[in-house]
Order: sequence, then C-alpha cells, then structure tokens
Amino acid sequence: MSYLFHVDPASLDLVSDHFGGPVDDFTPPANIYEGGWSDGLTNTRREFPDVGRSDFRLPAIHILHSGGDTVSAFYYQSHDIMAGKPGLPGLPATYGNEDDVTTLMVNLYDNYSDVSAVLSYSIFPRYNAIARSFQISNNGSNEIVIERAASFSVDLPNLDLDLIELQGDWAHERNRVRRPVTYGETSFRSTEGYSSHVHNPFLALVSSNTEESQGEAWGFNLVYTGSFAATAERFSHGFVRVLLGLNPLHSSWHLQPGETFTSPEAVAVYSSEGLGGMSRSFHDLYRNHLSRSNKTFQTRPVLLNNWEGLGFDINETALVNLAEEAAELGIKLFVNDDGWFGNGQYARTSDNAGLGDWEVNRERFPNGLGPYVAQIDNLTVARTGAQDMQFGLWFEPEMVNQNSTLYQEHPEWAMHDRGYPRTLTRNQLVLNVALPEVQDYIIDVVSRVIDSANIQYIKWDNNRGIHEMPSPSTDHQYMLGLYRLIDNLTTTYPEILWEGCASGGGRFDAGLLYYWPQHWTSDNTDAADRLNIQLGTSLVYPPSSMGCHISAIPNGITQRNISIEYRAHVALWCGSFGLELNPSELSEEERAAVPGIIREYERINPMVISGSFYRLRLPEYSNWPAVQVISEDENQSVVFAFQQKNAVKPAPPPLRLQGLDASARYLNDADNSTYTGATYMNAGLNLAFEGDYDSQLIHLYKQQ
Repeated sequence: MSYLFHVDPASLDLVSDHFGGPVDDFTPPANIYEGGWSDGLTNTRREFPDVGRSDFRLPAIHILHSGGDTVSAFYYQSHDIMAGKPGLPGLPATYGNEDDVTTLMVNLYDNYSDVSAVLSYSIFPRYNAIARSFQISNNGSNEIVIERAASFSVDLPNLDLDLIELQGDWAHERNRVRRPVTYGETSFRSTEGYSSHVHNPFLALVSSNTEESQGEAWGFNLVYTGSFAATAERFSHGFVRVLLGLNPLHSSWHLQPGETFTSPEAVAVYSSEGLGGMSRSFHDLYRNHLSRSNKTFQTRPVLLNNWEGLGFDINETALVNLAEEAAELGIKLFVNDDGWFGNGQYARTSDNAGLGDWEVNRERFPNGLGPYVAQIDNLTVARTGAQDMQFGLWFEPEMVNQNSTLYQEHPEWAMHDRGYPRTLTRNQLVLNVALPEVQDYIIDVVSRVIDSANIQYIKWDNNRGIHEMPSPSTDHQYMLGLYRLIDNLTTTYPEILWEGCASGGGRFDAGLLYYWPQHWTSDNTDAADRLNIQLGTSLVYPPSSMGCHISAIPNGITQRNISIEYRAHVALWCGSFGLELNPSELSEEERAAVPGIIREYERINPMVISGSFYRLRLPEYSNWPAVQVISEDENQSVVFAFQQKNAVKPAPPPLRLQGLDASARYLNDADNSTYTGATYMNAGLNLAFEGDYDSQLIHLYKQQ
C-alpha cells in the first residue's frame, strides 16, 4: 500500500493525497466547485485538521486557549525520519526494530499560541500498516486545555464506502454491524470509561462490494482501554474524514506551560484482499509487534475454572477435590476464581463484600494460600503421569466494595465527584486508579499474594463501568495509572500467564493486549452465540488472543443444549482453551470425550497461536459457517465447519477453502482423499451434517 501526503507551500498545511493501493506519483487534487460558504480548508483533504480556520468538519485537535478561544493554526516546520520506532511514554504501543519499521516525525507549530505538535507515522511495510500518534507541547506561558484528540485522522476521496463496527453489550459482544457512510457523521463512541462491551475502538471502511476475500478495506484500531470516539464524516464534496481517538466528553486535558501531552496510538491497515486480508494483517502485526508477553507464541495449558462449578461456595477441601477431578481429565491448569479473600465481616462469600481486601480468607484456607496451592501443584495429571498441575488465581484489583476494610479506611480512594451519591454496580465502586497511592496499593497487594504461592496464571477482572468522574480528564489519568501498574506487575512477573477480563469482553482492546497475551472473550459461553462473538472479535484481534471454554449444558444464559463436540469445535480455534463447569456433572458421554478434545487442542493450538486465520462463511449469511487455520509453515491446515439448523433441503453448499498452494496436493481426513489446493479452493468439500448444531473438524496435510 501507499500513504501519501505533502506540505502545501502556500499555507504550510499538511495535505492528504492517497491512502490505499501502491502508487508511484502525486496527482492533482479533485476539482471542486468553489462557491458558497464552503471554501478554503473545507475543500482540502487535510492530515491534521485543527479548528476555526474555514474547515467546517470535525477536527483532529481542538484546543481551548487561556483567553477562551479555540482557533489553532499548525504549520509545517520540519520532519525527521528514523529507522525503528520509539515508544510512547506511559502508553502501550506497537514496537519494532530498524528491520521492521520506519518512523516519520513531522514537526508543526502554532506561532500564535506557542503550541507545537509532532505527528508520528510508523510504517510496518510487511503488514501494510501505519501506527500513528501525536504530541502537543505547551511552549507558552498560560495553561491550555485539549478538548479533542483524534490519534488517527485521514481524509479519503469521494468513494462509495460502508462502515463496519463491532457493536454489542454484555454477553453479546462485538457483533459485526455494516452501514453506508452517508452525508454527515457516521459515528459511535464509548462513554463507559473503558473500551466497553457496547462498542469496540475499531472501525473499518470498505468499498460497497467488499467481502471477505475481495475488495478494498481500511481498518483503524485505537491502542487504548479508555473511553473513545470513532467517526467517519462525509462532507458535501464527498470527502470522508476518519477520526479515531479520545472521547471528547472524557478529555479536557489541562496542559501547563512546559508540559507535553502524548495521544494514544492508533493503527491503520489497508487491504486490497477484502476483510480477511485486513484481519490477517492486524493479527500478524499484533502478535509480532504489539503483544510483548513471552507467552504470546506458546501453547497455553488447558484450564478448568471453578466458578461455574462452585461459585462462592468454596473452601480448600472442595477446591482440591475439584482440581483432582480436573487432573483426572488431563487438565493442566486449575483456576481459583472469586471468593478466596476477605476476612471476618468482610469475607468474600457474596459479591457484596471483600473487594479491595486482597488477603486470603483464613476460614476457607486455614493454612494460607501457599500450602493450598502446593496441594494443587502436586496433583498428577492424567496422560502425562507427572505432577505438573498449575495453579491460577482471579483478581479484581481496580474495584472495591463498601463492605471492606479498604473502603472503611480509604473511602476517598473510590471514584466520586464532590457530594454526589456514589452509584453502585454489582455492589461495588471503582477505585480511582488515577491516584498514585491507589496504584501503589494495588501493586503491593497483588505482589504480596503472588509472592505467597506458586501462582502461574492470573485472571484480571473488571466488573463495571466508571461513574462520577471528578473531571473529564480523569478517565485518561486513570488509564495512565492502570498502564503503569500493569506494566510494573507484568514486568516483575513475566513468567505468569496473564489474562484480561471485564465482565467477559468489556475491555478486549489492543491497549491491554500489549501487556498480556489473551483476554476472556465473553461471559456468554453458549457455543452458537460464541461463534458470532468470536468471529466478530477476529475482525481485528487474533484468535490466539481469545480465551474460549466449554461450559455445561443447558447453558446458563441461553438455556440451549448443544453437543460437547460442537461446543469444543467453537472453542478450539482460540488461543486459550478450557472448561467452565463441574467435572462431576458431566455425562458419561461428555466425560469420555474430554481427553480426546484435549489431545485435539494440543495438536491444533500451535497453528492457532502462529498461523493464518480465514473466515470461510459467516453465521449471519449462512446456515453453514466455517473457519480455517493454516500453519505458519503452510504444511498443515485445520477447518472447523458448522451446521446451525437442520433442514431437509437445501443441501449444504460446497465448502471452499482459502490460502492453500493451488498446485500442491493435500490429504484430508474427512474423506481420506488427496486433492490439489486449487480443487479445495475452487470446487470445495461437500460435507454431511446431522441435526441442529452439528460440526466437523477436518485436518489437511500438504503432501511432499
């Protein structure tokens, strides 16, 4: 792809020229009829649009000056090019060495207000990707306030475009929504303090005829966990301005003389090979140049989480017994969820008490955490014959119950605004992680727990949005604090497998994927719903970053009964796989199936972790959705094919694969035949299904 812009010699404004397929030349701009009120900068495709100087569209930067005015005029001064990519102070960002990435720094200055800007463009040619951020420095003598900061802004020409976003809610995350970009603003945002279940900080603009494997697609993703805003604005001349950055309702960042503000990073990807090509670029970029965990390319252990099996009704004996049952099934990681902490009147026996008091409950664990965990570690896992069970623990460190020692001692640490009532969600309040003392407290208590036992996995949960912020800028201050404490903990304990969670997928974003390699995808584990959720998530985030489990039936949310094979096949194409149930409640048929499912996971997971992912058919368009993963060395492939509803007619359409070597031959284990890649991709496989929610898992092996 090519990304072109230039400096207008008369105005010293940065002018956008092209973002798309490869080009070799600059061409004259569109011929726009000049007349009426829309003239000057309004008719220019701009790279860093400010406000108040004849551009009537939304700006990328909006600054309130000390005199009360908001006009800005950023003029080009100079630029620098460097091999590699500098980090962003206090923020997650993509990274790479001089062989991976080149960075262009463009220096701008507003001579009237003594405010400077540095635009950073980091180019990853291998992925057709650009990472962009900017810095604003106050060189004057008075405070300024940044009211709007869009990390990525680009003006596209008059093209027939659709916008795709990931919309949903709790247990219904990241459903693909596609709508045309009409005149005016097509936008969405999160005001929940976090990236949220309702909207994700991702959008794609696509040509009206773009599909999975053909057509143009431009993807934009904010590497950030806080509130955000995304807009595609089509003006009267047809140009489309894309803006992605902080939510202006949660901005108002006060910048004192001599201070610098750094925007979060946004990543843009161009694909001429449809949405699938765009997704695979994001997947490869994020695995190789965003996720810094040493677990990113490791097969993760199969886990069992005790929550669905026991809930709050736990003690050391019950948990060890549950872990023993897990070990007998061949499970290698036992995760102790909520309810292990708090003492006395604040014991965590329900969600009404204990959050904030991160000390082991002495009544439930009379010998402390260390001896209890040692019992888990000493369990012999079936099939391996070794005492190699691992232990994981659940935390929710950013939250507090009013019924806790922490809240009684430090009520001022909870997020609040003056004397307004503190509204509860799930019986809890949000700790103000913007405060350094809160950050230090979380680092200290989590570290002390980790140091007390052999903990090899941590699930970091977050079960509500933010209310009663004392100022709009508190949200960004909170994020900087959150990133500081997570950076500290993940750097201090790099061998722990960290997993993010936020009532399921409420913070499944690129900001947190910088620190930990996986996130719980959704609290909804119904396999039919999960198929939609996981496919939507895969538009931008790699399947290797998803946590996906088999849960009990009937499903606790949908009450659906689906076979364990189908449930497994939906979960197996994720990076982290496990069970969310009580093994003693499995049927004989289910129990017999589990060891084989685990063996299949161990066989498939290396491909999921590092291979290429293809969405072959989507459930919103087909009764027979399917996905495919191709190994990094391209010698193997695995296909997951599903039937949602049984029907006498029509017959399932042939399943056409993608990404194979057309001239090579591949053996498949569906009909034990060998065909060329061209045959698989153009003629396809005819599969037989039986009943509602049936599925097949098919391996392909490249023949030498």
